[in-house]
Amino acid sequence: MKVLLQRVSRVSVTVSERVVSETGPGLLALIGFGREDTDKDLEWMSRKIMGLRIFPDSSDNMNLSISDINGELMIVSQFTLHADSRKGRRPSFIDAASPDKAELLYNLFIEMLSHSGLTIQSGIFGAMMNVELVNSGPVTIMIKSPSERK
Repeated sequence: MKVLLQRVSRVSVTVSERVVSETGPGLLALIGFGREDTDKDLEWMSRKIMGLRIFPDSSDNMNLSISDINGELMIVSQFTLHADSRKGRRPSFIDAASPDKAELLYNLFIEMLSHSGLTIQSGIFGAMMNVELVNSGPVTIMIKSPSERK
């Protein structure tokens, strides 16, 4: 499981010229599921995202988590995080989970995060989405679950 996490002032997701979700200050998590991902990866990643201290404290040090600031979280599926572009000009997505498996993991991940008490929004799995965001900082962090770091 790979997550590209961005600290944002705001983010919105548009599908077919209609805004389907939007959030204020918090995080945008672009999520890519791998073929070998399990519930354990989802649990590990949800704890990591909720506890990652990347928001400024009163001294402007990155010392607070999204939970500490009561921020909002936007979850967007992005299988292209598993692109392998080492050979040729067309990326391979062989390491990405199948669409059926990825959709199940995506929905389960959103459900897990919904128990956090924070506002959780999401894109539409498999849809062609326009994601508009204001990256705060900018702060952008790539996180790989333990099973991805072999």
